[in-house]
Amino acid sequence: MTNSPFQYNYMTQNSSRKYFFLFIVIFLFGSYAPKETKEEKDKILLSVILHSLSSSHYLSKDLNDDLSKKIFDEYLKMIDVNKKFFIKEDIEQLKKYHTQLDDQAKVGTFEFFELSQSLLKKRIQQTEEFYKEILSKPMDFKIEESIETNPDKLNFANNPAELKENWRKLMKYIVMSRLQDMNLAQEKAIEKKDTAVKVKTFDALEQDAREKVLKNQNESFKRLNQLGRTDWLSMYINAIIAMYDPHTNFFPPKEKENFDIALSGQFEGIGATLQERDGFIKVAQIVPGSASWRQGQLKANDVILKVAQANQEAVDIVDMRLDDAVKLIRGKKGTEVRLTVKKIDGTIIIIPIIRDVVVLEETYAKSVLIKGEKNIGYIKLPQFYADFNGKGGRSCASDVKAEIEKLKKDKIEGIILDLRNNGGGSLQDAVEMGGLFIDKGPIVQVKTAKEAAQVLNDYDPAVQYDGPLVILVNELSASASEILAAAMQDYGRAIILGANTFGKGTVQRIIDLDSYMPPSFNNLKPFGAIKMTTQKFYRINGGATQLKGVSPDILLPDNYKYLKTGERELDYPIAWDEIPKANYKILSNLNQLETLKKESVLRIKSNKSFSLIDENAKRLKVLSDRTLFSLNFQKYNIEQKKLQEEAKKFEDIFVEIKDITILPPSSDATAIASDTAKAENLKVWTKSIQKDMYIYEGINVIKDLK
Repeated sequence: MTNSPFQYNYMTQNSSRKYFFLFIVIFLFGSYAPKETKEEKDKILLSVILHSLSSSHYLSKDLNDDLSKKIFDEYLKMIDVNKKFFIKEDIEQLKKYHTQLDDQAKVGTFEFFELSQSLLKKRIQQTEEFYKEILSKPMDFKIEESIETNPDKLNFANNPAELKENWRKLMKYIVMSRLQDMNLAQEKAIEKKDTAVKVKTFDALEQDAREKVLKNQNESFKRLNQLGRTDWLSMYINAIIAMYDPHTNFFPPKEKENFDIALSGQFEGIGATLQERDGFIKVAQIVPGSASWRQGQLKANDVILKVAQANQEAVDIVDMRLDDAVKLIRGKKGTEVRLTVKKIDGTIIIIPIIRDVVVLEETYAKSVLIKGEKNIGYIKLPQFYADFNGKGGRSCASDVKAEIEKLKKDKIEGIILDLRNNGGGSLQDAVEMGGLFIDKGPIVQVKTAKEAAQVLNDYDPAVQYDGPLVILVNELSASASEILAAAMQDYGRAIILGANTFGKGTVQRIIDLDSYMPPSFNNLKPFGAIKMTTQKFYRINGGATQLKGVSPDILLPDNYKYLKTGERELDYPIAWDEIPKANYKILSNLNQLETLKKESVLRIKSNKSFSLIDENAKRLKVLSDRTLFSLNFQKYNIEQKKLQEEAKKFEDIFVEIKDITILPPSSDATAIASDTAKAENLKVWTKSIQKDMYIYEGINVIKDLK
């Protein structure tokens, strides 16, 4: 791959960044020799982070009273999102500082933080006594009462007695959920006449459920009490940093290590990207080729409730720290982990996964030939990978180019490029990949806050493929995926098909603080790292992909259609704006687009699978909006059984498409036939393509193109 002007500028910026941050440290502290105290380290850390943000973040923000109030709210959400610990008396004490956090941050003092920690530790100790007493006695599940599960609809308790009542309801809800699982398993065993299962009375099951919940709560509070000052301080610092944008974060040294593992590209585990949201561990993305991906049941947006090592007792990870949850889930190759998962429709299942090394081969671009009325090439690109370290690794632009060459030998009459669930990656490869479909010209614009936009061009006049092109996208298509789709849409070069994309139009840089600190600070290392937003993407038509994403030319039904998803749903996202458009020439105005839309709408209306997808999407919206639940076991049990019965209707939405045949490119056929592993992988992949109605609609759109 040849170097582009952008690549040169990027490397120049990287080489100068170290000196820039070193200058900041010297400017702040001169030849100052710090004392070896935690307080001194905290002061230095916060000062360097704030000055780094002020000088290098895409947004310029002044720390003032208004921002202080927002930091106050954000920090409370981080440490007590479900309002399980603090009472109103505590909040009133803390509120005395809610306009002073900006001033304390500027001078490096932590009075508010210290007070919050003192109050929190007191309440943690108190609530620990609450749940132990509550779980020591049988619960009455016949009375009519309910629990609200949305933190935004809850208030802090007025006094300790009310706080204890809130904990009583919470423990009852958790016990009832476990009791329902145990009761259902027993009913199924009785139905199957499984004599190996000892049938227990409801009271005995209730006692078992309470004991299991007590054990999980004890473990949860043990982890909570083990958190040190550094752990809590990182939350406070991140509450301050969160004001800039959702993708700027501080990683304390321990989290930095986890981040480095993720960046290495190979690790032993299940292969899922996780995030903590409102006290729950949520699946953000499944790594293609990983153990989770091959097992098939774990999906993005699933919530992991419990983790068990093989047949051992499951550990409740609700309200657990993300890094602690990851430690339980991650493990050696060949070992089994069992995840208790809540699906987006509310059903709860146990998913067994055999840990493995992530199979990087499955993350690369690959293609098949779809034979039907027309020969169509299908290329799947899971991510925009690149040889970032210059060690002779693969790049997605080169690989997609190679796949196109293979497919052209089979005389294809169209290409479907699948960017669904592709969260992005290499910007340079997105630019080069766009160049495969046009002669030359701009692909994307990149801008810092204080400089004019830089236009990133494809300089290669060669066109790898000039035929009909459909690009598939969905809500999890982000960043580089949005750049490529937007450019092809602006040129009129492709039909974009699917759902509105994620809307992440920003660029982040990782700043390892230790590498910028002078030798006089060695006694205080490690400091950790900052992931900072420094640039913003813009389409060649001038509009940002930030927040709005890319709207498909043809919109298809989707399970997440009615749910709140994407960048716009995150806290403090950077705003959408636009800049002057780049100098480019539309290749085709696609006069047929309205006709293509009408024909697609007619097909979708008559397609049973798409009708079920839309029906399920509406059902999921209703379920996600529901936050009030009965604590009467009979009612709860009926509701859960109804949910599971409803979910069965949507288990096998897609049916096999009969009028297409899927084959490897002819140039790959011999190699695949002689490799049993490749042949089996192709068989599995072919089966999924054969039932993918989104790909099939892409085929129909190409058939409709004149």
